[in-house]
This record gives sequence, C-alpha cells and structure tokens, in this order.
Amino acid sequence: MQRKVKRRRGLTRVSRKNQVTLPVAVLSQAHVRPGDELRIRVQGSGRILLVQDQDPLEPFIGSLPGLSRATALEAMRDEWDR
Repeated sequence: MQRKVKRRRGLTRVSRKNQVTLPVAVLSQAHVRPGDELRIRVQGSGRILLVQDQDPLEPFIGSLPGLSRATALEAMRDEWDR
C-alpha cells in the first residue's frame, strides 16, 4: 500500500535524481510553457533563478527580408564567430 504524501502549496522537493517539479500555477504565472528553454542562474546559497532563454532575433522573424524560421540562425552565428 502506497502512502499518500500531503504537499504544502508552493513547495517542491529535490528528488534522488536531483529533479524538481515546478507547480503548474507557477509556470502559468511566469508564462513558461512546455518546450521553453530556461537559463539557470545561481543567486546565492539556496537561491536558483530560472529565466526564459529567448533569441534576441525572435521578435524580428518574418518582419525582415530573408529572415524566417527556416533561416539557420545558429549556423549564421557560427560563421560570424569564425
């Protein structure tokens, strides 16, 4: 028989595999959706910040000639770095 664990609202726990489940309500309030990439930053002892990682060109896709979702932006950036 499995024991039902009562969770307190707004709390989560780090699993043995170092995984954390984020509450749906928190993700919704932060406008984070499945598939979004998050950048992880440490902000001191016991404090971790998750920030949506957004491409700075994303707002311009489709609005500039030659820039579309099909454009290989990462490949272009790699060429610039050479």
